[in-house]
Amino acid sequence: MLTVRYFAAAKAATGRSSDQINLSHLDGPWTRGAVENHLVELHPAAPAGERPLIEVLARSSFLLDGQSCPTPASPVRDGAVLDVLPPFAGG
Repeated sequence: MLTVRYFAAAKAATGRSSDQINLSHLDGPWTRGAVENHLVELHPAAPAGERPLIEVLARSSFLLDGQSCPTPASPVRDGAVLDVLPPFAGG
């Protein structure tokens, strides 16, 4: 299982603070990009008044087990934690 934690606009777009993803349900290599595609399928519509997750992900930074995960081709592993960090105001 991969734990995906949502912050700020990502949390608003999903209506959740986290998801548990069974990586065996993903096709091909386990990458950040494959996980993002799966998340968009899980959360195709945002709650009223919020941006859709697909828009939020396009502007977000990612941490994998506390380390920068800069590209969609970055591999992810079972048991990892992926943080979705949209731009924060006032930074």
